[in-house]
Amino acid sequence: MDLPVDEWKSYIFQKWSLLPKSIQDTISTADTLRDIFLHSSSLLQPEDEMFLKSLSRGYLVGKEPNAPPFYREEGNKKFQKKDYMGATVLYSKGISHARPHSADISLCYANRSAALFYLDEYEMCLKDITRAQMHGYPESLQPKVTLRKVECLVTLGRLQEAGQTIRDLESNFAAKPSLAAAQFQILQRNLCRLKMKVQERENLTASFPTTLTKAFEDMDLREENEQIPGASSSVSLCMDPLKGRYLIATKDILPGELLVKEDAFVSVLNPGERPPLHHGLESKWDTRVTNGDLYCHRCLRHTLATVPCDGCSYAKYCSHECMQQAWDLYHNRECPLGGLLLTLGIFCHIALRSTLLARFEDASEVIRKLCVEMSNKDMCSPESENLVQTPSSDAGGESEKNGKTVKTPVPGCDLNGKYENNYNAVFHLMPHTENHSPEYKFLCAVSVSALCRQLEAADSSKPATAPPAWRSELRAWGVAMLKHMLQLQCNAQAVTSIQRPALSGSKENSVTNSRQVRLATGIFPVVSLLNHSCSPNTSVSFISTVATIRASEKIGKGQEILHCYGPHRSRMAVAERRQKLRSQYFFDCSCLACQKEKHRAAVRPRWEAFCCDRCRAPLQGGDVLSCGSTSCTESVSRDHLISRLQDLQQQVGQARKLLTSGQLEQAIQLLLGCRHDAESFLSAEHSMVGEMEDALAQAYAALGDWQKSATHLQKSLRVVEVQHGPSSVEMGHELFKLAQLFFNGFAIPEALNTIQRAEKVLMVHYGPCNDEIQELQKMKSCLLDSPPISLGPSV
Repeated sequence: MDLPVDEWKSYIFQKWSLLPKSIQDTISTADTLRDIFLHSSSLLQPEDEMFLKSLSRGYLVGKEPNAPPFYREEGNKKFQKKDYMGATVLYSKGISHARPHSADISLCYANRSAALFYLDEYEMCLKDITRAQMHGYPESLQPKVTLRKVECLVTLGRLQEAGQTIRDLESNFAAKPSLAAAQFQILQRNLCRLKMKVQERENLTASFPTTLTKAFEDMDLREENEQIPGASSSVSLCMDPLKGRYLIATKDILPGELLVKEDAFVSVLNPGERPPLHHGLESKWDTRVTNGDLYCHRCLRHTLATVPCDGCSYAKYCSHECMQQAWDLYHNRECPLGGLLLTLGIFCHIALRSTLLARFEDASEVIRKLCVEMSNKDMCSPESENLVQTPSSDAGGESEKNGKTVKTPVPGCDLNGKYENNYNAVFHLMPHTENHSPEYKFLCAVSVSALCRQLEAADSSKPATAPPAWRSELRAWGVAMLKHMLQLQCNAQAVTSIQRPALSGSKENSVTNSRQVRLATGIFPVVSLLNHSCSPNTSVSFISTVATIRASEKIGKGQEILHCYGPHRSRMAVAERRQKLRSQYFFDCSCLACQKEKHRAAVRPRWEAFCCDRCRAPLQGGDVLSCGSTSCTESVSRDHLISRLQDLQQQVGQARKLLTSGQLEQAIQLLLGCRHDAESFLSAEHSMVGEMEDALAQAYAALGDWQKSATHLQKSLRVVEVQHGPSSVEMGHELFKLAQLFFNGFAIPEALNTIQRAEKVLMVHYGPCNDEIQELQKMKSCLLDSPPISLGPSV
């Protein structure tokens, strides 16, 4: 996904292995990125490009005339079964493959408006009706969508518009009567009904959903940092010869305080699993739901009513405005390359888009910097970052030169010492060229070279589309793209969101089966300033393309602001964490969590502990585990217990498949058997026990048995608390699910207590604009007006 598809990787790695050793050595020992790029590019042959093109053709990213009728028919089947969410997604797929101003696109828009109407998405329904009409919706079908439009306007309280629409419809029909007598009578009845509805609603006020604008206002920084726009004045940028740039607290910081609010310099939506090209109509068109069907490809906002690019079927947006902005900034160059970009992976796509966005800054200065710095042999080593030799609390350091104090600039800052979210900051992120393997650098360089050749070919066929600076300096931009690809292994930020099955068109239970998904990959220059800790003091969250970093605990003045790069102490043992950080980020972690744990590495955490079958005491030891109780002599092989655990994991996996397919009773019986088996060798706080209880909660919720579901989720919650901590974001999400169960079961005291706990935890990590917090507040308002009915014990 991040890297090229496996077929291209295998092809290039084989090509590398067949190169003469002298050529391998030339590339491996190259002093500059420019030399790596030029040597690798010279080895890209026509047959290599032909193979890459054959892989790219496996992605159907163009407008396909046979696709819209297929997707519309499949959507109609879902609609008839009242699966309006599934129907909406399929109509959207039809829209994306249809050509503008065609019958296909107008019919798909109209059908999608009907599905949106039944999902109570009236604003989106109105927009789709307008789009259907704009693309030439048949005149004979206009009364149907016009009546739907009136229904939406009445429901939204826009009564004057509704009345005018009714009068226009009556006038049009009087001028051009085209309906049969029976149809005319139905139309008349509907018009009379809607007129009465308008009159009933005349004194009501319209209500509109909360917009993202309010959410962004709620998460503004109290006082912005003058040196680092997008950061709080509570932090300061520092330098160190060993760890480079980092942020420290300039005052005591409380949990929940917003420290960074930064829009991505660049982001690319994660396309999800893309199907290979097949023959046969039904197997050719993919009906699976991916992120690309549900989120805007520019701003990453969730939407059920995507608007596709006019030139391709891949890029989809939440509005015409987003589509136009993307086109002006970068998509006018990317549009014909969709299949190639999917083949080469997200990192290559981000590298291209970064350079396309750089054109909108000072292009001549960017080109000058590329030409100068790309020939600098130090660009392949850490010293090129001009790190100072002593730690400093300012933006840079000072040294003596000819009796004068000379300030060392911080990489990425401008001449005034300001670190901004711009291409200069992105350009100065570390590529760690010397740490990447020669094979990996060759793969990146050849992939970028192939992309540059396609860009060059497109410029030759349509010279007016490319700015002169881009065409004349394509080689320099190619070297810049190679640098960005190498930067991304350490500096790419996964943009995540909590996704519920209802958002993805799934039939799974939306109460207990929410999960965190990776929506996109982006570059956030300010976020990249934070160093890693396996036990961080911050939490990162996202709204649209904006990253927010909040203090997750109290941070004292002078303490470093720390972020987790992935390996967390609650999810991995110290040895595994260090290995992952070393292989991806090229450093040996020495954070406080790692220092503490390395002295007791032999002791497994409670969520990984085995217990004695006889007395339930913890088992201790190496290859052979013995009971920790002095009155018990039980012992067992660790390998035997690991084998039992693997069998258990396999059975739980099978149970989850049964849940997904709706075979709930079978899943419950299998899970109960697994739980009985686990009691004989796993501690009550083992993560696998928590996973089984969570699956049981999901199954009972799907059956509508809220009390049993809540009971099992409470047991899962205890495991989460042991593993992640009572104030962790994971605990917050689990408390949110439990609050939903109590709410659905109308257990008012228990629900209110759990809502309060969930709000307290989630507010620290996300702030007030979080979707879950908003939903908790709605549940609380509803419950406070209701009589108490107890469901079960509170947690």
